[in-house]
Amino acid sequence: MLGRNPTYIQQFVKRGVPRKLAEDDRRRLAAHFGVSEQELGGPPGPIGRAVHNEPQLVRDSRDYVLVPHLTPDGQITPTDATPASGPESALAFQAQWAKSIASDGVEALSVLRIEGDSMYPTLTEGDHILVDTADRRLRDGVFVLRTDESILIRRLSVNPTTKRVRVSCDNASYSSWEDCPSESLDILGRVVWVGRRL
Repeated sequence: MLGRNPTYIQQFVKRGVPRKLAEDDRRRLAAHFGVSEQELGGPPGPIGRAVHNEPQLVRDSRDYVLVPHLTPDGQITPTDATPASGPESALAFQAQWAKSIASDGVEALSVLRIEGDSMYPTLTEGDHILVDTADRRLRDGVFVLRTDESILIRRLSVNPTTKRVRVSCDNASYSSWEDCPSESLDILGRVVWVGRRL
């Protein structure tokens, strides 16, 4: 990208040679990596300025929040949802958007990866869902429930008269639990977003 040999940046990073990057190189690198020129030894300035009409692809990391994977106690079955590991243990979301979707701060948001087809077509295997763990108010919607041995993603429908709950899958191949007492449900949070690979 800079038109220089590979050792140019390696020497700068590892040995501090040259003491300062050439101005054009510094601007181009700051724009490419979405950092301020000051972090690369230049004067204070805007973050990731575009150079030669290059688009700014990365925004300041302070604009984003990392939302961790939901890891409740108990055994997690692979049929409904499972925690991710390694680089998938958290997902980054734009901070303002995450705040707007959270009922009580972004700290209450968690991520789950869907496995199985019990909520198909609403949720499919491999989807990532965002769970608002602060939103446990019983009402109609898609929620994450904990049972003795697993985590389940289910649609809840509350009878307005009796306040009893129908717990169902969107996939008609699976059975529903009819007329459940609300106190029997261990709600971990409400599903507020889904992302999937096309």
